[in-house]
Amino acid sequence: MPSRRPPDRNIAPVAQRIRLRYARRGRLRFSSHRDFQRALERAIRRAGLPIAYSAGFSPHPKISYANSAPTGAASEAEYVEIGLTHERDPVHVLAELDAALPPGLDIVDAVVARTPDFAARLEASHWLIELPEVSVPGLQQARDAFWAAEAIEVERMAKSGLRKFDARGPVVLAEVRDPQGAPAGSAPCAILEVVVRHVTMSVRPDDVLAALRREADFEPPVPPRVTRLAQGPLDLATYAVGDPFAPDRGD
Repeated sequence: MPSRRPPDRNIAPVAQRIRLRYARRGRLRFSSHRDFQRALERAIRRAGLPIAYSAGFSPHPKISYANSAPTGAASEAEYVEIGLTHERDPVHVLAELDAALPPGLDIVDAVVARTPDFAARLEASHWLIELPEVSVPGLQQARDAFWAAEAIEVERMAKSGLRKFDARGPVVLAEVRDPQGAPAGSAPCAILEVVVRHVTMSVRPDDVLAALRREADFEPPVPPRVTRLAQGPLDLATYAVGDPFAPDRGD
């Protein structure tokens, strides 16, 4: 009986870990997390990066992802870490991977991982929710009702089944504003900016909108445009979301 052996892969130890921030823009906001995983693995091969693999009969590239945005949401702040068998300049890794990925999946920052517990630094997200055909006063009224509530229970289907959870408590900031630079006479478009703490059952923008619907009977006439502007450590004094790469830069 022929002996089984693992497929040929570079199973040399990890010599360097590089953390990447990438953006999901334009039509690529509709790509799933699995779509990005496949695209990144292809880009790593095209760029010739010395990616490390796990040992065993099913080796996989040493890539770890952190808190990806839901499908359909654009993002300027998605994070992934890759393990390399040889050290590389993170500036070159950024350029090589960005060139190998399709436009709309853009590598925008890269640092050498010098500190542990990166995922723990992703404490909150800053979301921009654009609501076409919604007036600022109408959104403000719904926001005020949302803000006045102590808790608003919503439902969402999770891997374990239908879950009920509070969509109000994790929201630490919710502000309504006009779009900047909108031409005179254009259709109304109100903007809701929210900062949401990351909790065990994460509260997403669609959960915030579900809470607005439940508490204020607010129903946008057309689907919103959602963008994650940042995710990282939360400043409890200002509710600003900071740069999670700062400790790795030595800032």
